[in-house]
Amino acid sequence: MQYHKPVLLKESVDGLNIREDGVYVDVTFGGGGHSREILNRLGPNGKLLAFDQDKDALQNKIEDPRFTLIHENFKFIKRFLRFYGVKKVDGILGDFGVSSHQFNEAERGFSTRFDARLDMRMNQNSALSAYEVINEYEEEQLKGIFYAYADLKNAPKLAHLIVEAREQEPLTNSETLNELLKPHLFKGKENKILAQIYQAIRIEVNQEMEVLKDFLKQTEDLVVKNGRISLISYHSLEDRLVKRYIRSGLFEGEPEKDFYGNISVPFKKVGKLIVPSSEEIKENNRARSAKLRIAKKI
Repeated sequence: MQYHKPVLLKESVDGLNIREDGVYVDVTFGGGGHSREILNRLGPNGKLLAFDQDKDALQNKIEDPRFTLIHENFKFIKRFLRFYGVKKVDGILGDFGVSSHQFNEAERGFSTRFDARLDMRMNQNSALSAYEVINEYEEEQLKGIFYAYADLKNAPKLAHLIVEAREQEPLTNSETLNELLKPHLFKGKENKILAQIYQAIRIEVNQEMEVLKDFLKQTEDLVVKNGRISLISYHSLEDRLVKRYIRSGLFEGEPEKDFYGNISVPFKKVGKLIVPSSEEIKENNRARSAKLRIAKKI
């Protein structure tokens, strides 16, 4: 089963500053590339727990007594770590976004390249799929999704087209959706804009922004003092949340200052923003939009 080559592998695992006997979490297991590298750096008493809600990822489970794979969404990180007797960890790694495997499995409906049922669920047991978003959301809701998650200036027109078309018959597959929207997209940029539309629908289906916020807020209770978080984002919405959280412990607004003008934040950034080298992008196209941020618990 083809999973993507791990992005920023060395840099992201270096960012955890691994202790041989430490406890670490990989919240986006996927093909297991980052997890294997973490295990390589752990001693016999170290421990790694990993999360993935996609049942396909379970086939990549690593047979190692130090490793536990949890088939759950990482927004439940605190609850499931507690279930496994873990209250504190030395570091957490996250590589957000969609895996190459998910994009390349036509029937999952993530890609504009294949004709498939509108699905896009990372958790195949989830009730909400792209079909429900496209066929049941109000026009205003669709417009809001296209604005918020894809920054599309013609969001009102696209939302109206979808609502108008589905009144005749439901939009069930990607080819039908593509044929409906393509004539109304900028010439020469149709595929790029379609990819943005699919991204917006996918973010809504999987509630990706809310999941990321829920997860980030839990890290401050889970990570020990001087422990690390090492987080890779692929689009500006994710990266903005990560950046703001590391800077202020908030997602919007400004933190309160004390009498001396100091703010109390859970993490302090380590180093600068890290992006892939031109060599890595050449070898792995998926890396082109990756941004890695590392922070230390204060």
